[in-house]
Amino acid sequence: MACDIQCFKTKSQLTLFGVGRALITAVLVMGSALIHADTSPVATTAYGKVRGVQESGINVFKGIRYGADTATTRFQAPKKPAAWSGIKDALDYPSQAPQASGGMGGGLFASWANRKDNDEDCLFLNVWTPGLNDGKKRPVMVWLHGGGFSAGSGASHGYDGTRLANRGDVVVVTINHRLNVFGHLYLGQFDEQFADSGNAGILDIELALEWVRDNIEQFGGDPDNVMIFGESGGGAKVTTLMTMPSAKGLFHKGAVQSGAWLLFIEPQTASDLGKAVITELGLTPDSVSNITTFSTQEIQQAVGAAMRKGARPNWGPVIDNRNLYRHPFTPDAPEVSKDVPMLIGFNRAESSIFLGPRFPQSFTLSWEELPELLAKNVRETDPADIIAKYRQRHPDYNPTDVFFAATTDSQFVRAHTAQVERKAEQGGAPAYFYMLNWNTPVDGGKWRSPHALEIGLVFDNVAKSTSMSGTGAEPQRIADLMSEAWIAFAKTGNPNHELLPEWPAYNTDTRPAMVFDLEPKVVNDVRGVERRWFDHLIMGPNG
Repeated sequence: MACDIQCFKTKSQLTLFGVGRALITAVLVMGSALIHADTSPVATTAYGKVRGVQESGINVFKGIRYGADTATTRFQAPKKPAAWSGIKDALDYPSQAPQASGGMGGGLFASWANRKDNDEDCLFLNVWTPGLNDGKKRPVMVWLHGGGFSAGSGASHGYDGTRLANRGDVVVVTINHRLNVFGHLYLGQFDEQFADSGNAGILDIELALEWVRDNIEQFGGDPDNVMIFGESGGGAKVTTLMTMPSAKGLFHKGAVQSGAWLLFIEPQTASDLGKAVITELGLTPDSVSNITTFSTQEIQQAVGAAMRKGARPNWGPVIDNRNLYRHPFTPDAPEVSKDVPMLIGFNRAESSIFLGPRFPQSFTLSWEELPELLAKNVRETDPADIIAKYRQRHPDYNPTDVFFAATTDSQFVRAHTAQVERKAEQGGAPAYFYMLNWNTPVDGGKWRSPHALEIGLVFDNVAKSTSMSGTGAEPQRIADLMSEAWIAFAKTGNPNHELLPEWPAYNTDTRPAMVFDLEPKVVNDVRGVERRWFDHLIMGPNG
């Protein structure tokens, strides 16, 4: 600025210079705005306009509000958002639901990690679409994130929808919703205003699906062709929505990836937990309405205190006889989703990701060490008998193979087979069964085919999943096979495509399943012999 003053001798010259600089600045700002407006996609929702970005030819909108701040509806059903004027930026992933710190952010999950700030104001969704308001009727693929009903968000790099949208000419949506105590603390037996509290997180998802129904045409999608899909807890959410009468018609296909769910929480069990938590807050059933005055941290601390006194917060959907009236696939498939095709399956070594970190010795087991570790992790079985059976049927297995096989077959395989069988027995829309058999090469292949491995493959996100699936031609080959199947299922309710052998719908006579590997094949009654070794065990929510 000193140079400017020295260069201009008179007041009039200084004034003229100031006006000139202001004019130049204004022109530059206006030009920048015009360029921004010309290159940034803008979409119109029922509540207002949003601005996104273009990435690899896909219009991307991150952080579109679909519900009001849940701090205003704590332990109640969500509300629609207020309308806004102008254009809101939708350029970055939004805050996630309040949840414990930490989680699966390293190791196999390192390349997906994208943790956001916690906030009760969390009802946002993200959209990837090839076109905006162009009259096309693209299938819509709505992803429900994993993390059980306790953690996670739609922001994981593994869930990026750019390549899937490009590959299949589909619209991809990921969402955030309430979790853990804020999504499933059941207080309905204490106060009518909290009648929906046990399923608040699921009602959030339902509201997001209503947003899709009402707005997705503006994003080039078909509201009459919506597929919901999810892995682990996300698959359990798909299963839950297939059981919820009020969700009927909001989606038309469902894909359950390693997320079979057979039992919901009974209302009395949920109420007992609710009472334990409010007691820690100094409340009683008569004063429970005051729970809305506590901070999120105080409520989370109350859950921790209740746990230390023996409470077991197994967060999840509650049979509240208001939103959910029965268990999902027990004793049979729910009638409300009889006409909804289902794709469901598991990975061959699901348990390695859960048990490997807890028992590091499991990767280097000897035959002498195996029985003790197996007895700790598979209930009410004779370890010696189980080991002998695996060694006879699979002579190439080493002790680690047997351990991960037994702990997967006894739980995941049994639960997923039960769910697909009950769907097939219903005689409605078809069900398709699969197993991922391919082993990730990460860490020398020690993980085999672990829980969550298929996520990056289904999304065709090998480059964003290197810590989970490695790099090179092999993972891309599996991604080609799986992503094309999911796209085909989203479009037609049938996952067959030209890269696969003919994939029959599941039936209880031959029990066909697609086995995804470098050379995919159909196997009848996949892992059937092994899972029947554990038929005497009582089936839990997911096995």
